[in-house]
Amino acid sequence: MTGTTSTYYKSPIGVVKISGTANYISEVIFLDSIDEPVASEDNHLLLNECVEELIQYFNGNRLSFDIPVHQKGTEFQSRVWGELINIKYGKTVSYMDLAKRLGDPNCIRAAAGSNGKNQVCIIVPCHRVIGSNQSLVGYAGGLWRKRWLLNHENRVAHGVQTLF
Repeated sequence: MTGTTSTYYKSPIGVVKISGTANYISEVIFLDSIDEPVASEDNHLLLNECVEELIQYFNGNRLSFDIPVHQKGTEFQSRVWGELINIKYGKTVSYMDLAKRLGDPNCIRAAAGSNGKNQVCIIVPCHRVIGSNQSLVGYAGGLWRKRWLLNHENRVAHGVQTLF
């Protein structure tokens, strides 16, 4: 198989579009509306594996992902996305913390912008980045989904009912 193909997964918080090649996943995004039919590419092993890992995540049985991912972006964006993967399940960091992890507290806006350009949600956990005042800010999938994901992870990791 060559090229990129897509499948859809009906998660507890909405339909997720998953795209990728035979070698990596390049997109995991929430859809608010579906313009195309929700169908699966049944013979695409990597897409099926990604769906299975997401099911395990939503069931509370997966704390990290094994699926290979690749996003097109600048070197800086790739560094930011790499740092996002290092945020532990059930934990959050502020945008300032993220900038400091990148080695430059002055790059906070650039780090936030790169975080927002992440196209592989959940697997590259951009939802784990919050405001310096502990507020929920910015999430392409909607703040209600960010809240749900953080509460889900907190509940699974710590047995606590709600974080936000």
